[in-house]
Amino acid sequence: MLRALAVLHDCCAGGRNREKRRLSSFHLLCLIVVITLAFEFTNGWHDAASSIATIVSTRVLRPLYAVAWAAFWNFIAAFFFGTAVAKTMGSGLVDLKLVSESVLLAGLLGAIVWNYATIRVGLPASSSHALMGGYGGAAIAAAGFRAILVPGWIKPIIFIFIGPLVGMAAGLAVTVITSWIVRRQSPRRVDKWFRRLQLVSAGLFSLGHGTNDAQKGMGIITAALVSGGILQSYVVPYWVILCCHLAIAGGTMAGGWRVVKTMGQKITKLTPFSGFAAETAAALTLIGTARAGIPVSTTHVITGAISGVGASRRITAVRWGVTERIMWAWVLTIPGAGIMGAAFHFLFLNWLH
Repeated sequence: MLRALAVLHDCCAGGRNREKRRLSSFHLLCLIVVITLAFEFTNGWHDAASSIATIVSTRVLRPLYAVAWAAFWNFIAAFFFGTAVAKTMGSGLVDLKLVSESVLLAGLLGAIVWNYATIRVGLPASSSHALMGGYGGAAIAAAGFRAILVPGWIKPIIFIFIGPLVGMAAGLAVTVITSWIVRRQSPRRVDKWFRRLQLVSAGLFSLGHGTNDAQKGMGIITAALVSGGILQSYVVPYWVILCCHLAIAGGTMAGGWRVVKTMGQKITKLTPFSGFAAETAAALTLIGTARAGIPVSTTHVITGAISGVGASRRITAVRWGVTERIMWAWVLTIPGAGIMGAAFHFLFLNWLH
């Protein structure tokens, strides 16, 4: 009789422990969703500078109206271009069978800390690569390098270097083509028309920014849902799409004025004509890479496009010292955020388990 009661007690205790672990996992999953949306907010806040730098620098719109315009198109992007980048981000970089919700949480926190650090010093570092670095660093800390899906990292890492060059080439090409089209028009007329056209190019660039960057948060949330057993297959739910776009649009509304100054004024002097060329070139690059499922940096692309527009006048029009400083931030982002992601994993390894 006593033995039977002991067995019954053990069974009940085991059931309570399993329920406790299940609730703990559910709460952790909710925390990941909230922090991912917070990350998307900081992404929009951080990259608002990239979205509005040219249109503010050329004085086509005041900063408040510019961020509202960019935020609107960030959200509208939810209804275009699919979720190819989200799939790459969530299931193409790390083996989901080898990571848990705690790894995703550590990666998110590492990315957010790195983002905040670069905002404080006014550097337009990549929020996208910070997320990749934090995610990868936490996964390596948890399961070793076997957790990394090497083929999934090849294109994003290549585009750390190619992305700015593609943006630069596109900026140079758009500048040459548009210059030829308006070659017989008076400077005053050109300025008048391109002030209007820059509203279109800024909206198009924000559309590309929204579809590329919001999908990275979608990828992390969907990965957490799969890892937690909520989803059986990797399909991004519609509510995740809407929430991520709302978060990035809200962050864009918050702005990022330190980086606006760097992006819009320190690299090269812009006019409405050159602003239109830079935004159009960057938008075409972002939309093309989003369709291909390559998670590139919005900041890298627009910086390259601005540099290309400046170089179309003369090489000395670009302040290469500022550009070099920005490039160092790009190179250091993935390993720096990775170290922070790994540190967060070790920090609360015992706390969560």
